[in-house]
Amino acid sequence: MLDYAEVVDHLIAHTRVPPACHTGTLVRLIGMTLEARGIMAPLGAVCEVESTTGGHKVQAEVVGFNDQTLFLMPFTEAVGIGPGATVRVLTNSSEASLGPELLGRVIDAFGEPLDGGAKPDCKDRLALLGLPLNPMERGSINQVLDVGVKAINGLLTMGRGQRIGLVAGSGVGKSSLLGMITRNTEADVVVIGLIGERGREVQAFINEVLGPEGRAKSVVIASPANVSPVMRLKATHLTHVIAEYFRDQGKNVLMLMDSLTRVAHAQREIGLAIGEPPTAKGYPPSVFALLPNLIERTGVGRHGYGAITAIYTVLAEGDDAQDPIVDIARASLDGQVMLSRKLADAAHYPAIDLNGSISRVMQGLVSPADLKMANRIRRLWSLYQQNQDLISVGAYEAGSNQEIDLAIAMRARIEAFLQQDLHDGVGHEETWQGIRELVGA
Repeated sequence: MLDYAEVVDHLIAHTRVPPACHTGTLVRLIGMTLEARGIMAPLGAVCEVESTTGGHKVQAEVVGFNDQTLFLMPFTEAVGIGPGATVRVLTNSSEASLGPELLGRVIDAFGEPLDGGAKPDCKDRLALLGLPLNPMERGSINQVLDVGVKAINGLLTMGRGQRIGLVAGSGVGKSSLLGMITRNTEADVVVIGLIGERGREVQAFINEVLGPEGRAKSVVIASPANVSPVMRLKATHLTHVIAEYFRDQGKNVLMLMDSLTRVAHAQREIGLAIGEPPTAKGYPPSVFALLPNLIERTGVGRHGYGAITAIYTVLAEGDDAQDPIVDIARASLDGQVMLSRKLADAAHYPAIDLNGSISRVMQGLVSPADLKMANRIRRLWSLYQQNQDLISVGAYEAGSNQEIDLAIAMRARIEAFLQQDLHDGVGHEETWQGIRELVGA
């Protein structure tokens, strides 16, 4: 009797189907990866794997190849599938059904409803990976975006069409700040991708953050942590193509992605499963190619026609601000908002730390006088942080440095200004009025 390895070798040796054939044979399962021979399909194609008894079927995506062997990753558990299973090509590319019917709906990576309603009857179809924009055709970021958060409106002013990251360790308040921004930002359409997060957060976000009014103009794409990495990645691309679809209709879109790090984790799982070499923290090279490509899909549209303001949450694992995903996000985005565990532990919410936070478009959005006031507050905050240990133990002598004296004197007022209740929204004008009062202008 042949053992399992001999069966696999026998199948590989005798699977010789002509290249044009769209039916092949499953020969091996290693970890999360299925290997098929005798079938030709491009990367991104969707295949169906049917057990030899015909009683069970699993869909999978082509994620790699080696010579005449295709590497497939199933969308669900490959239960009931064994050597010799038939593999058929269903589609050679991934497309998304798009239309205004998506508004108000909660869908999965395939566009199937998760909210109990009927499947959205969308008429338009676009490739899931979208079309690249010529950088010379992009409009400029020249409109202030009011997000209703004082610390951002005044000291990290955002523009319509900007891409920004909310960076923090776990449990520091990224999702709560994302909720504040969602409730208080004016946008024609809100597209929310909940990727790789806890399943309970989906319903909580919809009910507690969006509410009935916010949900009516929103599309939520949910792919929690317990689904296949290819499903999580597909949901990520679907989030972006939906945002692109509404942007190209001239709408101002707010796209929220929670989180970019979980997207990187999904790509890492796929890359390692098909044999990519691990690099920094085990991430394969494909991760560092994927993230900038995703981010570049957002922003201002052609000649300023429509815009996607993208806000990505980024998990700094172990509160490491030099984490490779944090680093590449910082390099690719138009700014970042750093959240501090120390501030969160002190009940300072939102826990925005001005050290390390920056908006790279602020200088072109506010007047020189306003920029000077904002920079003044940022400098006083930074000076206090740099000398906090000396101040705390009484080693700093008053009068040694006038700016540090001022930073100490204004610390409580600056902290009070930066704090805000999660359910309160403070507009742009009100924010700047508070800054003028703070600096005595």
